[in-house]
Amino acid sequence: MIGLPAGTRVWLAAGVTDMRKGMGGLAALVQMTLEADPFCGHLFVFRGRRGDLVKVLWWSGDGLCLFAKRLERGRFVWPQAMSGSLALSAAQLSMLLEGIDWRRPVKTWRPEVAA
Repeated sequence: MIGLPAGTRVWLAAGVTDMRKGMGGLAALVQMTLEADPFCGHLFVFRGRRGDLVKVLWWSGDGLCLFAKRLERGRFVWPQAMSGSLALSAAQLSMLLEGIDWRRPVKTWRPEVAA
């Protein structure tokens, strides 16, 4: 994944997005629906109806970037809300993009005795 500048926030657009939209359409969605500035440098993540495709919109400082990822198997975990946005950490975004349930990550090991 591309390293993001410090202070960059990740916003997940709740609900379903028309994945036919490109940079302009998604930027308009950020402004109108999420009431945010698409040129602020934060990431805005959108998911389609089937759940196997996400698009990430990001202003890099000199232009809009649009990233897309489609899972060959499984679906991206998404909140149940039908509108609004949700802030994610960079670690949660990484889990989301890998198809992992970012809402309840489970640690596989916990130390029991300190040497």
